[in-house]
Amino acid sequence: MNRLPLVARMALLCCSLGFGAVPLTSLAAETGFPARPVTLVIPFPPGGATDVNGRVIAQRLGKELGQPVVIENRGGAGTVVGASYVAKSAPDGYTLLLSSGSTFTVNPAIRSNLPYDPVKSFEPIGIAGRVALILLANSEVPVQTVKQFVEYVKASPGKYSYGSFGTGTTAQFAGETMLHATGLKMTHVPYKGSAPAMTDLMGGQIPFSIDTVSAAVPQLKSGKIKAIALTTARRSALLPDVPTFAESGYAEVDMDSWLMLAAPKGVPADVKARLEKALAATIADPETKTKLLAAGLEPSYSNAAASVELINRELPIMRAVAARANITAD
Repeated sequence: MNRLPLVARMALLCCSLGFGAVPLTSLAAETGFPARPVTLVIPFPPGGATDVNGRVIAQRLGKELGQPVVIENRGGAGTVVGASYVAKSAPDGYTLLLSSGSTFTVNPAIRSNLPYDPVKSFEPIGIAGRVALILLANSEVPVQTVKQFVEYVKASPGKYSYGSFGTGTTAQFAGETMLHATGLKMTHVPYKGSAPAMTDLMGGQIPFSIDTVSAAVPQLKSGKIKAIALTTARRSALLPDVPTFAESGYAEVDMDSWLMLAAPKGVPADVKARLEKALAATIADPETKTKLLAAGLEPSYSNAAASVELINRELPIMRAVAARANITAD
């Protein structure tokens, strides 16, 4: 009995009759996607928050797709290296990108010569989760609330500083948004990552910092730092007792970090739909939710259309903040 799939037999017949080969896209549609392992590019080095969360997502995503999802770390240049690699990959659904707003809305705001376009180079599949940002203070600073923070800093313009995990990061953007909304003047002190910034905050070298909630939770237990307010519109499930700037009257302060799954532009509609469905099921899985929360990511699925809307809404905001605060990576 001939065990070749019907479409393969048709392709051979067409070739033998001189009609040419059946397009590979037709073969893919007939056999179903995915027919082999999928590569998930993480544009950060191994061990970071995105890498940890990416591995959790990849494990369940593979089960939903019926094929292994293999992690490939391509860090460098603030996600530019990994993002560019995916943007130039074949749009067949077998090479995907899992990255943060750094790729899609921050880099375009601070880099003039990106080798990819945040809108034209990618096909968003969906948002996997979000990470709230938070204003922290050294435990010795006499500030407990947003009101006290504003009064304390305003009393000595330019005297105080705040740290972040790097220039041109979401933490700096959140900090500059906070300063603009409150009318405060502070010096930004960029660090190379959360760890050194947190060390200096706990040691009193800087009085304040803005970091992710996931990085703050373990350190808050030490008692050497304290939480003042979240820079997001809503409270975090990881720190439900910490208020937001919006609750204190600063609705403009609404900034967080998020993780998006994306494919190269031009991926077939049926492949995109398959990936979108698999991601939705992945984030809805109770075990995966628990693992992501433990890693500091609040699982929060948004479909492809909502992801496009998020990029289009956030891009002009980030560009405005960068221009106002003169933030640049060039």
